[in-house]
Amino acid sequence: MLGKSTFLAFLISLHPLLLSCSSASSGPPAQLAPGSSLSVEDHSRPFLVSTDTTFSCGFLEAGENAFSFSVWYTHASNKTPIWTANPGAPVNGRGSRITFRRDGDLALADANGTTVWESKTSSSGGMAITLLETGNLVISDPSSTTLWQSFDWPTDTLVPSQPLTKENRLVASYFSFYFDNDNVLRLLYDGPNISSIYWPSPDYGVFGNGRTDYNSSRVAVLDGDGVFVSSDGLVAHASDLGLPGVKRRLATDPDGIVRIYSLDAATGGWTVTWAAMAQPGSVHGLCGQNAICEYLPRLRCSCLPGYEMVDRQDSRKGCKPMFFSVSVTNCSQVQQPPEQRFKFVEVAQTDFYGYDLGFNSSVTFEHCKKLCLEMCLCTAFSYRLTGTGVCYPKGVLFNGYTSPNFPGSIYIKVPIDFDASSDSVSARTSSQGLACNPNGPEIVQGSPDTFKRPTRSNTKWSYLFAFATVLGVLDIIFIATSWWFLSSKQSIPAGSLEAAAGYRMVTSQFRRFTYRELKDATGNFKEELGRGGSGVVYRGVLDDKGKVVVAVKKLTNVSRGDEEFWAEMTVIGRINHINLVRIRGFCSQGKHKLLVYEYVDNESLDKHLFDPDRALPWRDRFRIALGTARGLAYLHHECLEWVIHCDVKPENILLTREFDAKLSKREGTTGDSSLEPSHMRGTTGYMAPEWALNVPINAKVDVYSYGIVLLEMVIGRRVSDQTTAGGERLEMSQIARLLRQAVDTGNVMPLVDGRLQGQFNPRQALEMVRISLSCMEERSSRPTMDDIAKVLMACDEGRAPRVQVMSFMTT
Repeated sequence: MLGKSTFLAFLISLHPLLLSCSSASSGPPAQLAPGSSLSVEDHSRPFLVSTDTTFSCGFLEAGENAFSFSVWYTHASNKTPIWTANPGAPVNGRGSRITFRRDGDLALADANGTTVWESKTSSSGGMAITLLETGNLVISDPSSTTLWQSFDWPTDTLVPSQPLTKENRLVASYFSFYFDNDNVLRLLYDGPNISSIYWPSPDYGVFGNGRTDYNSSRVAVLDGDGVFVSSDGLVAHASDLGLPGVKRRLATDPDGIVRIYSLDAATGGWTVTWAAMAQPGSVHGLCGQNAICEYLPRLRCSCLPGYEMVDRQDSRKGCKPMFFSVSVTNCSQVQQPPEQRFKFVEVAQTDFYGYDLGFNSSVTFEHCKKLCLEMCLCTAFSYRLTGTGVCYPKGVLFNGYTSPNFPGSIYIKVPIDFDASSDSVSARTSSQGLACNPNGPEIVQGSPDTFKRPTRSNTKWSYLFAFATVLGVLDIIFIATSWWFLSSKQSIPAGSLEAAAGYRMVTSQFRRFTYRELKDATGNFKEELGRGGSGVVYRGVLDDKGKVVVAVKKLTNVSRGDEEFWAEMTVIGRINHINLVRIRGFCSQGKHKLLVYEYVDNESLDKHLFDPDRALPWRDRFRIALGTARGLAYLHHECLEWVIHCDVKPENILLTREFDAKLSKREGTTGDSSLEPSHMRGTTGYMAPEWALNVPINAKVDVYSYGIVLLEMVIGRRVSDQTTAGGERLEMSQIARLLRQAVDTGNVMPLVDGRLQGQFNPRQALEMVRISLSCMEERSSRPTMDDIAKVLMACDEGRAPRVQVMSFMTT
């Protein structure tokens, strides 16, 4: 049997072959020529069946009068789809149709004839559609070249020999199974309000979880024996490993856990033979805000005492308080002492992961309680007796779970007059539970009108009355809507079709706020967090989503038209990275243009780096340098649309409580590899020389700015403030000469911030100076951010360098 490393190398070498997915079936595969179709009313008849009958494709029931076009295992009693066209949007059970058109395009049409999904494989003719014995649905041309295949567009499931690559992910509900930009296979919860990685465990590093981020091939495959292997070192074995003839699948389930299932040939049922996590309660966001995940013995979501379900049909929306609490914005203005206004209700052996307002060890219970009472943002506190008392004040209650192994309790902050033991509260709280069956049917999203079955009527008058009523309602809606659009300042932006398209995309992804909402949330723009060339950032609190703290950016540069604003917002909507600040919404109302970002609570890098009274530890400096490099590398190389940040500086690098870097102000330049900017962008001292040379701008302007910031992390001072012994400002050429001297001798001690008192990693410091020097070179000689990120990762503590000599380094 092949060893783990040998098998992995063999797997990676087969990557191109896996992607081509050529059929090696013993007999002719099931195949259809253009012109074939299947109506949803004939859903009992498959559209295609593989030659060995293992797989079928056609219409599967997805809800009441709702169907999806899918591929499934033929002999499974529960026909769980392994692939679905247009996932999450089923079609009507009457009048819908799948058609392999005569031009070779596979198209799914809804009841009204509208095409809701298509393969976009139109050609001159001679096309064929085939369902292979691997479960891959393939469209090929007369020369048998694959033009489209379902293996390239997985939904939530992998079957043996189907590769998971960096280009795709398995998605179920708010959960994604995907390769992160650091080459590690992860599980991500990406909900409406929060986004967090929960597997592998965020409490340990990459190597602590038994993974590696060195292999950039990013491919994982489930084989026929029940082994799931990933290029990051993950190897998972099904409990029935090696049993011949077993049909398997790997799926991201709606409860956020990835599992391997094996098909019982005798019963047709699916059995779990491996799971990425033993406890679904560890999955983030599964039960929503203010809710607890527990086992009784099945998984169930329930509300905290004094809270009730927001939506009884969807536990993911969490719970809302049944009591009135003083808002965050005015709690500090109340004269009454907090101990006379609040008390705490204990929920034993329960915790909420993350969103800590602080961490205090070796403290008493009473001290922890006092801390939470005096903090306006504190909604609860977790207290654990692990040797000494450990206290975690909580700002938001997400990711709640109850476990008999948890050595502590959560204490919920409630009004002093709130009676948690009253009959009404106890009855409503105890009943607020929704069982979560991972093997059960998913809730189909859609309006009742879309999927309801038509009812019969014996009288034509009911139709006439209904028709007249609908016409009347439509008239009222039309008049009201017309009046609103004519009188409102929030109309769709005028301009080109691209601007309108950008508007539609942005409003579907972000929440649109009114100016009044953001004015109230920020207390009339009272608390300023920072300012720059493009606007001023204020702290705000959104009351409608559980008092969520946000950063509201009021754009001052509004000379650009709506068309450019919506174009840039469209690009921002496609950006999602752990080292980039996440946008929550926007406001475009007349002259007011505002962006609403997540609030990063540890201030910006400049506040920590340039404060003379404290020294940012070297470990945190290097962590920030690497995170910033990864964020810029994503914008330059991995983002769906090419982006230049245009203003990389310490003020735009925000820090989390763990000192992870989040790059802010993403409304930069987008487009081709070089641009003619309409005006200079950036901050003096960090702007590349080409801004002043009237030449096309490319991503190397960010590389130059990053090099300046990287040098400032080493020396602990502004580069622009460096002077000679005589007090004259040093030119960049003089600074470059000093850096080259240090690199040539290998002695960077004189450059490193003296406040560190020699507590730094010399190898990392030398590499950072080398990178900084190379970033200041002429534009064509500068490295890319991807190169920089790789070199820094190789220099991370405890890792052997992957790159001994980089061609772009100046030595």
